[in-house]
Amino acid sequence: MIKEWATVVSWENGEALLSCDVKASCNSCASRAGCGSRVLNKLGPQNVHTIAVSSAQPLVPGQKVELGIAERSLLSSALLVYMAPLVGLFIMAGLFQALFGSDLAAMSGALLGGTGGFLLARGLGEKLTRRNEWQPVIISVGLPPDAVRVDTFPAQDGR
Repeated sequence: MIKEWATVVSWENGEALLSCDVKASCNSCASRAGCGSRVLNKLGPQNVHTIAVSSAQPLVPGQKVELGIAERSLLSSALLVYMAPLVGLFIMAGLFQALFGSDLAAMSGALLGGTGGFLLARGLGEKLTRRNEWQPVIISVGLPPDAVRVDTFPAQDGR
């Protein structure tokens, strides 16, 4: 199970709205200057993702929870998102090349196949996200933000 900490934004009627911070490893890597991922991370302005998760336990805004998602569902969704457009691209490019015998036709087929594969992955992804095993679950719940209070007292003579 893949785990990540999130912060509760709100809780209502058994559903918690959680905020997950995007963690980029670009600050700790030694090859920051030549990394393509660092450039891509700078392009997107979104640093926080909001997700709705069912929770029977009442939660307080600001409270930390640990989320978990099964590796199988994550790997399956990644395979669907990356492979469906790629397979569609190659199949349609080959089919158009065989039928029409020109590079322009192959390029048009590749464009159609890639777009079709993307739309197929999008449609299947929406259906698959309704499955319970593809949903993130709350593994553990931290204390509410106001539950812990630390008082510091100045040191007294000899104590």
